[in-house]
Amino acid sequence: RKGYGQEKFEPHNYLNIILGTALLWFGWFGFNGGSAVASNGRAGMAAAVTHIAACMGGLTWSVVAYFRNGYKFSSFHFCSGAVAGLVAITPGSGFVSPWAALVFGAVAGVACHFAVDLKEKLRFDDALDVFAVHGIGGIVGNLLTGIFASKSVAALNGADIAGGWIDHHWKQFGYQLAGSCAGAGWSFVVTAIIMFAFNFIPGLRLRIHEEGEISGTDIAEMGEHGYKFATIEPTARDDVSLAALEQGQINLSSGNTTATHASVEKPAVVGA
Repeated sequence: RKGYGQEKFEPHNYLNIILGTALLWFGWFGFNGGSAVASNGRAGMAAAVTHIAACMGGLTWSVVAYFRNGYKFSSFHFCSGAVAGLVAITPGSGFVSPWAALVFGAVAGVACHFAVDLKEKLRFDDALDVFAVHGIGGIVGNLLTGIFASKSVAALNGADIAGGWIDHHWKQFGYQLAGSCAGAGWSFVVTAIIMFAFNFIPGLRLRIHEEGEISGTDIAEMGEHGYKFATIEPTARDDVSLAALEQGQINLSSGNTTATHASVEKPAVVGA
């Protein structure tokens, strides 16, 4: 983005972040618990570990950020950690026990939090921290599944698996590592091809023009504002100066703005 590296880009609406996280959290039960395609003990276990890992991820990220960001908690940090926990537990849901879900959430919360710093060190613009949360979180969860996959959990619906390290099946970690590498390689190559081809499709463009970045994509792409604000500057009449207005030398009464020997329009800010 224009200004990346010189300007600090902050989230514009924390309420939307919280709402979005809540919707993701709720929906995650559907495809983690629903992966069993049945209503049984294993599906219930998948839903339980999903919730536990999300809670632990949110708490872990929040605590780490608390000590790194001026000893203050943030809803944004909790939401980021919760999503990291949800991502990490996905490979293991239906295979790991609730106590292991705590490990998934904690490790993902720490790993993904520090992975966010990579975009500044490596100078890649990741507005939504997709690589840090979904990329690193997915790899962490996939590898931890090779350690904590349990025969007893899979057996809840009659499945028979070799398990992970906790069941002395040492090869499983290697299988998980190979799967992560294959998935990352496929995603990188195919995405690069799509992005390269994108610029050659009439009417499409990978990056918006500079004027559009400045005005915002709401206007440049959609023709509408996400937010509309209008500010009315205070005006002074007669012998009353703006300095007097700012210094409080004006008597305000009954909602009207009055001053000795003069009147001043009350400054107003209108937002919609």
